[in-house]
This record gives sequence, C-alpha cells and structure tokens, in this order.
Amino acid sequence: MSEIKVDTLTGKTTANDITVTVGASVTMSMEQGLAKGWLGANNAAVQQDTLNFSSSSDDGTGIYTHTLTNAMSVDMENSGLSVTAGGGTRFARYGGTNTTTTDVEIRIHITSGADTYSDHNAIIHGDLA
Repeated sequence: MSEIKVDTLTGKTTANDITVTVGASVTMSMEQGLAKGWLGANNAAVQQDTLNFSSSSDDGTGIYTHTLTNAMSVDMENSGLSVTAGGGTRFARYGGTNTTTTDVEIRIHITSGADTYSDHNAIIHGDLA
C-alpha cells in the first residue's frame, strides 16, 4: 500500500483541475466531489459545528437562516443541499424567500405540517462563486 502526505494539491495545468479516477474507468473533478459546507445547529440556531457557514439566525418557530462565508455560484436551491432535523416526527426542508447564493432558509416541521423548533444539519455540494 502506498501513502502520500502533502499539504497542498494543485492541478498541473490549472490550479483547481485535479482529476480523480473512480473505479476502473470513471473520472471526476476532485473539486466537484468535495462538500462546500456543512452545518450542525441546535434548536436556537446556535452553530455547533460548521464549515463555510459564518452566521445563523432564528427567524421564528422552526425557521432558520444560515449564511455561507463563501458564496455558491448559483442559488443554493439549485445546488446539492441536503438537510435533516432531530429524529422522530420532525422533518426539514429548504427554500423560501431567504434562499440565495449565500443564505439558505431551513424550515423544520412535524408530520402534521406545523413548524417546530429542532436541532438540524445541512451539507452543500456544488460550485463556489
């Protein structure tokens, strides 16, 4: 088994052009496969663990807005964003008037559809601006 230890990877032709072979013949851009941000927040929108999220706000029962440090190239509603909420009958979704290239609005509901406070998590993939 080989091991490579480096501090920085830079593409030979272009700085962000590093190709990864996946399986026998499929390749993909390393940049495309990396998460651009993640967030773990409690029911009061206090960030517990983050990457590329700078601030959060509690906008009402079960409505949270989280702001990225570095913007996405397109509206986060069109990026690969996945959200989850605390267990049981709670579920999360994103969208609404506060979803932009830097802000994502996350709403937490119970199965009846009513908004509720909850711990929640998000991860985003896509291209940074």
